Amino acid sequence: SAACPVIVHVDLDCFYAQVEMLRHPELRDKPLGVQQKYLVVTCNYEARKLGVQKLMSVRDAKEKCPQLVLVNGEDLAPYREMSYKVTELLGEFCPLVERLGFDENFVDITELVEKRLKQLQQSGCWRASVSGHVYDNQAINLHDATHVRLVLGSQIAEEFREAIYERLGLTGCAGVASNKLLAKLVSGTFKPNQQTVLLPESCQDLIRSLDRIQKVPGIGYKTSKRLEALGVRNVCDLQAFPPAALEKELGVSVAQRIQKLSYGEDDSPVTPSGPPQSFSDEDSFKKCSSEVEVKEKIEELLPNLLDRISKDGRQPHTIRLTIRQFSATDKWFNRESRQCSIPPHLVQKFGKESSNIISPLVDILMKLFRKMIDVHLPFHLTLLNVCFSNLKDLPSSKKGSIGFYLKHVSAPSGSGKRLWEVGDTSQVDEGCASCIQNCNRTGTTKTRKLSEEKQSNTQEAGIRDFPFHLSAGDIDQEVFRQLPEDIQKEILS
Repeated sequence: SAACPVIVHVDLDCFYAQVEMLRHPELRDKPLGVQQKYLVVTCNYEARKLGVQKLMSVRDAKEKCPQLVLVNGEDLAPYREMSYKVTELLGEFCPLVERLGFDENFVDITELVEKRLKQLQQSGCWRASVSGHVYDNQAINLHDATHVRLVLGSQIAEEFREAIYERLGLTGCAGVASNKLLAKLVSGTFKPNQQTVLLPESCQDLIRSLDRIQKVPGIGYKTSKRLEALGVRNVCDLQAFPPAALEKELGVSVAQRIQKLSYGEDDSPVTPSGPPQSFSDEDSFKKCSSEVEVKEKIEELLPNLLDRISKDGRQPHTIRLTIRQFSATDKWFNRESRQCSIPPHLVQKFGKESSNIISPLVDILMKLFRKMIDVHLPFHLTLLNVCFSNLKDLPSSKKGSIGFYLKHVSAPSGSGKRLWEVGDTSQVDEGCASCIQNCNRTGTTKTRKLSEEKQSNTQEAGIRDFPFHLSAGDIDQEVFRQLPEDIQKEILS
């Protein structure tokens, strides 16, 4: 029969706490909490046994568990590094791995399951045992092709978890199902360090067990509030709600998508994450109520961000500032953002002169801040987030870049100038024209000056004079003559 999708959701146990226990083995058997500001953002299971919970205030956590050991978790670098190691390890098994935050990954193992199935059929040796739990203790039917594939999926999920523990020292849970939504929902059924497979017949039991609509992945805070205003508070309410009325309230695409989710239907693919699409960092606090404080907090966020961007090697072209104003009703979700393009002269300095661009970046961010906040009136912020996005690779010496057609050569001794010679110009493409134009306008590419003999030869050949914005020192006319005619016209236009 045709292959049915098999998706694994891997969710690492109390991730920050596990990373800290690896860094500090002496804390492994002690109740441990990871502190950010005045909150315990996560804690190990020793602490949970004693009543400590995630996102509990430090004061309440200490009251519950006086012996709680707190580790500062403000620096996210160790967690980020370990997170990427997990994703890379899973990628060794299968190329379709999608990161979800630091501690979760989706893996599409459909093809891997098919290979295993063929191998078993050819060998005639069939190991039918499921690894881990079956949701709702449903009986497995080995005559059902979907059941067989999910059983094989459970065995592969166990291999993932074993590899993560043996090579990285981390434990985690896993869910195995026919789509991302169901895999994520079922992965948390048995915790910690366990896994569960969901058979199709139990899908509705799982989805209807969610007591709040916001527990459905893909339905966010704002949408859930709008649904609650319509009287929709759980999955059963959403399934029963008239589609036409829902489409009128939320729009056709959103209404259809979330109603499908309420039935456990999710056709979104597992998309390999690749390099980060943005770099961001944030700081939360009880109160920030002056421009001076805002500027100081932005200045504290930038160095770490610029270091991460430098290591990545790409240049960001967009900057965004997000703030959260204090609200007694919407404590966590009252956010507002503004963004703008980064000026080209600053873009060029990323990774080279990072320390020199902090001040102008702070000025840009403060302008964005003043677009959101009237600084002449009292304000109360509880969070600031700085994000760099629209990341682009540096110009490289490859075909399609003007750098490919120009090669760096040594300058005469003592000249202090960078010289370029022409390479193969037989395949200059359209993208080169804009590159050349940009180089000329910004003055970033200096070419060697013509000797008097070359100048006279060029004039005799009747080469058209350069426009006023290009001096003889900007362009080597010998180089120019060897470029295709359309590129020459582009430069002269």
